[in-house]
Order: sequence, then structure tokens, then C-alpha cells
Amino acid sequence: MIYHLLYPLSDVSTLFNVFQYITFRSIYALLTALILSLLLGPWMLSWLSRLKWGQRIQEDVTNHGLKEGTPTMGGLLIAAAQVGAVGLWGNWSNPYLWLTMFVFLGFGGIGFLDDYIKVVKGRNKGLTKSGKFTAQLLIAGLAVGALILLPGYSSKLYFPFIKWLHPDLGWFYLPFALFVIVGSSNAVNLTDGLDGLAIGPTVVVSSCLAVFVYVAGHVYLADYLQVANVSGVGEVTVFCGSLVGAGLGFLWYNAYPAQIFMGDVGSLSLGGTIGFLGILCKQELVLVILGGLFVLETLSVVIQVGYFKWTGGRRLFRMAPIHHHFELKGVPEAKIIVRFWILSILLAMLALSTLKLR
Repeated sequence: MIYHLLYPLSDVSTLFNVFQYITFRSIYALLTALILSLLLGPWMLSWLSRLKWGQRIQEDVTNHGLKEGTPTMGGLLIAAAQVGAVGLWGNWSNPYLWLTMFVFLGFGGIGFLDDYIKVVKGRNKGLTKSGKFTAQLLIAGLAVGALILLPGYSSKLYFPFIKWLHPDLGWFYLPFALFVIVGSSNAVNLTDGLDGLAIGPTVVVSSCLAVFVYVAGHVYLADYLQVANVSGVGEVTVFCGSLVGAGLGFLWYNAYPAQIFMGDVGSLSLGGTIGFLGILCKQELVLVILGGLFVLETLSVVIQVGYFKWTGGRRLFRMAPIHHHFELKGVPEAKIIVRFWILSILLAMLALSTLKLR
């Protein structure tokens, strides 16, 4: 809104030229989302408490019973700050921005429905697995289908560290992209099991994706760093900036001991958006490194289930996802969270290094 209202005034005064710069608007989108989430947080906590939309604890983990009744569906706070900030600072004539917001709100809608069934209707399992998966595929399919049809977007796959290897997947790119988006969404959902455990790495990943998206949309930087150039995608940096701000604001209330949980409305929307951002900037494979913590959490579940079936009932980990394994070994929750944050930061640094090491 601000972009469309004030940038045209650059014909009157060069002062308004500043609103054309993506970096300027991204910084202020971050600050706006942060302020909105901090201001709306107390109201959101009070509102969710009045509605008695509290978390139901099912995991057999020591001390988790104390979290019973903590307000959940806090992803609504992230969504409100995100939509407000992007609405103010984004250029809404950009199709990539529209598609990113569609994925964010679409996956958020699936998560909200799942949370609503569990928390309000009292059905512990929420949406059926098949129903949730089908809805995720539908949202991701519509977004990727529209993305592929946009002029200038390539179905090539770029490999980190190998600058010359970028095979064109053609229409096979569609199922590959669906796997990335849906897999990312569910990976963040699995990680969201401790106070601040999911939102901390999400902020780190979003910060790095802001760099990747900006570089991909900048023709000279993309050429210099030998990465894919996607004309126009740089505008999505504003979205990434606001995601960082909204995440930091939510972390203010979600940090240990948490006053609010994000719920599926938060984890599914954040995860799906991270996957889509990786596709937008053609860093699908780098996303495995960047989101390595989420990958680790997911693999721990896959390995646990596979080992359980293979051995006829034995467990490799005390509990999966793996953060619960460390809890049951006696590691304090706060220590697990901070160590996982450190791991996420190290992986982000490694992912950023791929920009130059090609």
C-alpha cells in the first residue's frame, strides 16, 4: 500500500525514490511485522484464553503435562503481522508475491482447520492424514502450476557447489516441487514440539532465503555468483523480511517457557512457505542444507518407524522426533532448544557459502 501510494510521488520529489528499493522496504517490513506481533501478542493471548483454545498434551514426556491448556493457534498472530507488513510495504503488482502469499495463507488455512477440529471440536486427531495431505497437494499444485506458467521461470534444477550442472526437469519439475513444499511443511510441523524450537530456526532460514531471493532477482548479482536469475522474484524479499519480523515477535511470547504455541496454523504455513521460497529462488537442493534441522527431525521419525517395523517392535530412539529423545535422556528442554538453534545457524552459514563456492 505504501509503495503504491508514495512511490508515484517520486515525480514530485526525489525523496520518494527510496520506496522503489527492495532492501529499504524489506527492512521496514521486518520492523513493521515485529511491532505488529509485539502489539497484538497480549490481545491474542487474552482472546485465545477466553475462547479456551488451549493445547492438549499427548506426548508421554516428563513435565509436558504442565503445558496443558497453554493457548495454541498462535500462528494467527504470525499471519496477522505478516499480512499487515507485506500489505503495507509490498508491490502487489508482482505475481511472485501473490503466489507466495497464496501458499502462506493456503497452508495456514489447512492448519487452522486441523487445529479447530482438535481444539474446539475436541477430536484429538484433527483432520485425517489423507485429507490433510490432499489439501496440501492441492494448494502446492495450484501455486507451482501457476509458477511454471509465468514467463521467465525455468524448470531447471540447480546443484550447489557445481555451477555447470542444471538439468531441465520439464514437467517432472511439478511433482518434485510438490514434494519440496509438502515435505517442508510437514517437517516444520514435526519440529514444533518444544518452546521456540520451530520458530527460532524458521527465523534463521527466512533470513537466509531473503538473501537467496534477492540475489536471484538481481540480474547482475545472479550473473556474478552464477546462480539462476528469476526476473521479478526479488520483490519477495519484502515477504521474507516480514516473515523474520513476525517470527521474532512471535518468539517473544513463544520462548521458553512459552505463553503461546503456534499450532498447525503456524507450523504448516511456515513450512510450506519455506519450501515455496526455496523453489522461487531455484535453491531447492540448498534448502536441504539450510533447513537441515527440519530434515533431521523428519528423518528421525522415518528411521524410528522403519526400525520399529523391521525389528518387530524395538525402538532406535527413546522417542521421535529426535528432540523428545534428548528430553527422555534427561537433557533440559531449554538446552535442547538453544543447541538446535546453534545447529540451525551453522547450517545456514554453510548454505550461504554455496553462493560463492560454485
